[in-house]
Amino acid sequence: MRTAARLVPTRIPRSPAGAVLVLHGGGSRGRATPVSRTQPSVLRMIPVAHRVARAGHAELAVWRLLNSVRGWDGARTPVDDVRWALDQLRRQLPPSTPVSLVGHSLGGRAAILSAGEDDVCSVVALAPWVYAHDGDVDAAGKRILIVHGTADRVADPRRALAAAQRLARTARVGVIQVRDGRHAMLRRHRVFDGLAAAFTTATLLGRPPAHPRGPLGRILDGESCAVA
Repeated sequence: MRTAARLVPTRIPRSPAGAVLVLHGGGSRGRATPVSRTQPSVLRMIPVAHRVARAGHAELAVWRLLNSVRGWDGARTPVDDVRWALDQLRRQLPPSTPVSLVGHSLGGRAAILSAGEDDVCSVVALAPWVYAHDGDVDAAGKRILIVHGTADRVADPRRALAAAQRLARTARVGVIQVRDGRHAMLRRHRVFDGLAAAFTTATLLGRPPAHPRGPLGRILDGESCAVA
């Protein structure tokens, strides 16, 4: 069975102004268990990737990353896969093309821990499964958005808030709490997907959000926390 990371294109315009890498979550299923295209954590990110691609029109190149193995237990972590994917993007795109990372659950953790990588300018962590010390990464000059459901019983929102406070030492960080949102992002999925798309287009393309005084608009204006 294959255990190599893979990039799956969602939309690749001819001359993109920016790129988005969408990262899935998913817990371990034993040592070096390969990632399947049909596992729920992978399928969950397909509508997110399409929402971002639609918002970016012909200006954003969007890929989904399928990790080399499931979970975070092996010698190779999802952060290693992100670094591999960023190197692949650099080979395909013009030099210094800005990149946004959009990850869910453990993919959100990988996105946060990869925030300091070259060419990454912004991160969206959706219901990230993190530890507080994950926020100790040097993300100077980056913009980071954490979106967490208030009803998440898998990834503790308090740990995400603690990580956000540490990230704020170097990065511009905002947290949006989604009322009644759960870890799978099925309930109120349009809010999760829409925030990911709007934040990436704002940070990569400079487009203001549709509702400037809405939660995302307030975050982009400098507030640290908002509720959707």
